[in-house]
Amino acid sequence: MNADSGSMEPVDTVDEPGWDVDPEDEIASVVEALGRQQKRWREAAGLSVVEFADGIGYGEDLVRKVERGARIPRPEYLDKADEALGARGFISAMREEMAKARYPKKVRELAKLEERAVELQAYGNHNLHGLLQTQEYARALFNMKQPTYGQEQLERGLAARMSRQSIFERSPGPALSFVMEEGTLRRPLGGRMVWRRQLERLLELGQSRNVALQVMPTDLGEHAGMEGLIQVLKFGDGTAVGRSEGAFNGRPVSDPKQLRVLELRYGMIRAQALPPRESLAFIERMLGET
Repeated sequence: MNADSGSMEPVDTVDEPGWDVDPEDEIASVVEALGRQQKRWREAAGLSVVEFADGIGYGEDLVRKVERGARIPRPEYLDKADEALGARGFISAMREEMAKARYPKKVRELAKLEERAVELQAYGNHNLHGLLQTQEYARALFNMKQPTYGQEQLERGLAARMSRQSIFERSPGPALSFVMEEGTLRRPLGGRMVWRRQLERLLELGQSRNVALQVMPTDLGEHAGMEGLIQVLKFGDGTAVGRSEGAFNGRPVSDPKQLRVLELRYGMIRAQALPPRESLAFIERMLGET
């Protein structure tokens, strides 16, 4: 029985994994290409949609959606489809493209910039930067969104945020600088255990040679970050892009003169915050108090 509807019809749970495609999204063409490829392999194997769906353990409706480019499948679906159709890796090879396609357009664009960056500078005054968040901390943030996120939207956003943290695995790693407000660190978001794990994660990241974490003490009073968040990404070709809530109407900027304004503000913020070593000691004391 479907407990949500009271219907006696069986629930085909394997139809659930995956996300629908926005037809206006540029990624739609990539998903459509996958669908066409799967359909060609399925027809070459002499299988109907129903036979193929039964063979891989997924619902007929999901298979049809994938083949018309309306649904982004999960990696395990691609692996099963490749094996069942004898596609010799041609379908499962789309795992990376589909993984990127699953995430909202804005997140994909940000992830592309972060992948190219050789330096990142970020100050936040309300929440920890997404690259620093544990999964539990990020989930607590998404749970507080208003209007409320649906479960699929929440999981999609969470997966996208976590995927961006592959930036810490790059070699050589980019130079990463984060300044965090003390008040943000003291907020037990998600409960005490989630909060403790988040502080532990910060201490772990702060040990990396290419990561500088700094705390802006609350008792400092006014400082250069009072107008809101700042983020600057610099690339290997000498170009950069930045954004600040308190400058240029919050729009991303790449003009060197505008970027100098953001870098000046960020430089002042860093100078006013605790140095990295003192900041880690501060976080460690805070962890011991929890």
